Amino acid sequence: MLRRLFTSPQLYIYISSLILLLVAFIFLMDRVIMPWYTNYNEGITVPDVTKISLNEAEALLAAKGLRFVVSDRRPHEAFPPDYIIDQSPVGTSKVKPNRKVYLTVATSERPVSVVPEVENTSLNNARIQLQNHGLRVGNISVESSRFRNIVLRQSIPHGTTVDRGTVVDLVISDGLGQQRVQIPDIVGLRLAEGQRLLRDAGLRVGSIQFRATNEIEPNHILAFSPNDRAELFEGESLNLVVSEPLSVREEAESGTIFEAEPGAIESLQADTLRPSTPPQE
Repeated sequence: MLRRLFTSPQLYIYISSLILLLVAFIFLMDRVIMPWYTNYNEGITVPDVTKISLNEAEALLAAKGLRFVVSDRRPHEAFPPDYIIDQSPVGTSKVKPNRKVYLTVATSERPVSVVPEVENTSLNNARIQLQNHGLRVGNISVESSRFRNIVLRQSIPHGTTVDRGTVVDLVISDGLGQQRVQIPDIVGLRLAEGQRLLRDAGLRVGSIQFRATNEIEPNHILAFSPNDRAELFEGESLNLVVSEPLSVREEAESGTIFEAEPGAIESLQADTLRPSTPPQE
């Protein structure tokens, strides 16, 4: 029966007919149905409405069967108010009927912003605040003050209403005070006490280097540098040399550290010197 089916001429006639119908359907979709559906033959050339007034642009677009939306208004030195600065789609573009054209229109009103207060904040924070208000950072000058990169003054007082894009100049601190201060006597003091005295005097702690010794209790200040001056400017740093037990070797550290609780280092020394007990088998 299968042999009779596959050898029947009618089967091949049916298959050929289906193939022809499929080809005809594809041809109709490509040449007739889809062009009609997408208005292929009804494309409209968008007129160039830049450099003319909004009223003229409205009439010209309506005559072409197009709509418009004013998407933005901004001042422009080369255009009087209510003149078209830009458009999208651009002129000479092909679009469907009733398409929207987005227009940017000139205005006589200038966008304004209120200057924020950035004094006594960091330079980075001042930049962010000014940019968020549509303003720009101008010249940055430096003056001596105790804390580094802090805004001391701004050229336009906060609360002032200015045009967006206005430049604000800043004066920032260099981290050095204008006054000279006496270096406190910190040699022989515990590290925490020495750090407090330096901070109260307006000085900073730079690097801290540990030196093993049994001549003085651990965590006491042995020396500092520079040690060739009795006075420094506010904000300058002192590098410290701090004692530690001979059995403890520490790498040099940078910056201020926190002192351990009383007895912690002595406990560490005892644990280090205590002989280890061999494991039980």
